[in-house]
Amino acid sequence: MFLEALGSAMLGLALAWAALHRLPHRLPSRTLVLPTGAAGALFGAFLTHSALGSGHLLVVLTGALIVSVASLSLLLRPAERFRRRSATA
Repeated sequence: MFLEALGSAMLGLALAWAALHRLPHRLPSRTLVLPTGAAGALFGAFLTHSALGSGHLLVVLTGALIVSVASLSLLLRPAERFRRRSATA
């Protein structure tokens, strides 16, 4: 279980780092994005491990990846070019 937790935390940090370098203009500060990626991955690993039990390392890491992506997607801000003003403004 220790390797699952360590692997999922590293996976979440790597995913957050990649998101910061790919979309720096759409994400808040680095001090918020990196812990969110790691925490999302740890929570995803916990959920998957609780549902399946031990012995499914790749499936647990996949669950960690999915929840980490979902939590990082909640931090995204809309792109400037797609903002439209309302008709009443």
